[in-house]
Amino acid sequence: MKIHEYQGKELFRKFNVNVPVGYPAFSVDEAVSLAKQLEGFPVVVKAQIHAGGRGKGGGVKLAHSIEEVREIAKTILGMQLVTHQTGPEGKQVQRLLIESGIPIERELYAGIVLDRGSKQDVFMVSTEGGMEIEKVAEVSPEKIVKEWIHPGLGLTGFQARKLAFALGLSGVQVKHAVSIFMALWKVYKAKDCTLMEINPLVVTKDDDVIALDAKINFDDNALFRQKDLVELRDLSEEDPAEVEASRFNLNYIKLDGNVGCMVNGAGLAMGTMDIIKLYGGEPANFLDVGGVANPETVANGFKIILSDPNVKSILINIFGGIVRCDRVAQGVIDAMQTVEVKIPVVVRLEGTNAKEAAILLEESPLDFIVATSLSDAAEKAVHAAS
Repeated sequence: MKIHEYQGKELFRKFNVNVPVGYPAFSVDEAVSLAKQLEGFPVVVKAQIHAGGRGKGGGVKLAHSIEEVREIAKTILGMQLVTHQTGPEGKQVQRLLIESGIPIERELYAGIVLDRGSKQDVFMVSTEGGMEIEKVAEVSPEKIVKEWIHPGLGLTGFQARKLAFALGLSGVQVKHAVSIFMALWKVYKAKDCTLMEINPLVVTKDDDVIALDAKINFDDNALFRQKDLVELRDLSEEDPAEVEASRFNLNYIKLDGNVGCMVNGAGLAMGTMDIIKLYGGEPANFLDVGGVANPETVANGFKIILSDPNVKSILINIFGGIVRCDRVAQGVIDAMQTVEVKIPVVVRLEGTNAKEAAILLEESPLDFIVATSLSDAAEKAVHAAS
């Protein structure tokens, strides 16, 4: 789950992370009113969407008067902001962050993420603040300094000082940076974060260190113990089909292809998408229906897949372990009698009672394309889509 920058900064304040004074605004008049509450100018007007690159897309502007705040807010609020992370369709800006301007001396980068290779969280810093960290990693990887965090010890003071010195900080700057790094780690662990980025982390002209940005992602599987975070979810920023899928406990992610996938199990779903590409096709989605593929689950899966107009065929790939294949087959038949499906449906069922399932599908009045193997299913689904 993602949250907006202003929500991330409100969370930071609770853990004593140094951030600028700022307030969310949902209208032009509110933006003007809040700007008047800040101590002088300049004032920063920031678009709030779940995507990076807002500044380059025209979503972050500096205002030097109340009149400029009003004009900038009018321009940004409601605009379709296009960045390298939104895709060409962009995202509509529905809220702003009105924030005090900061006298910046240097721009740095700080981030925490799980390194699955080492099975440890890693704290990263770079002197190349303001740039996309992926680009820095590609062009100048030596400018990214990493400290792996032992799960039993957490981030130590020694590691925090080492990161501060790696950024070329000195004197009181080191003290401020260490304080922020330790506080960021506390947020990361306490709130079950999977990613945290501050880009830029800035050093001011009076040697203070301030988090000028806040990008935070949370582990969806831990939200049951983070009730306060669930309230921060902005459904308007998420894909409608993914939101609908979550209502039925379906794991769905929209992709760019034309072969819809309905699979039980995340590993099998990944393998299904791989083999679709192997046969020259492009998967339209990741959809894991879990261990129970009953008529209601399958019907909801069909509705979500069919909400994507790019889908030209559907591949149902189910391995019957806990769930019997004949029950899945009956579920598919029942679901297709309640949901209008006008595109080819390829079905591959393997495992417990697979033979009985094949008979059910063959004898059904519905027009299924029954596959005998995974490769056969992928080939037929790709061909049907084309």
